[in-house]
Amino acid sequence: MAGGDYNRLRGRIIEKYGSQGGFAKALNTTEQTITGKLTGKTQFSQSDIIRWCDALDITAASVGRYFFAGKLSKR
Repeated sequence: MAGGDYNRLRGRIIEKYGSQGGFAKALNTTEQTITGKLTGKTQFSQSDIIRWCDALDITAASVGRYFFAGKLSKR
């Protein structure tokens, strides 16, 4: 997954926490972990998505726009 796929998620992080570092601190993790997920070097687990949504006030109805934009195609 290319880093560009998470631009909306990056924007939400900055909006809520001011920086990836601030977000990492809120999640009690490292900035490198956040960067790895946003660049696609590390995959998101289901529990990661839930934690990030809780921390970023992303509703269940909006999860797809932040985590799966461009990933789903119509069959």
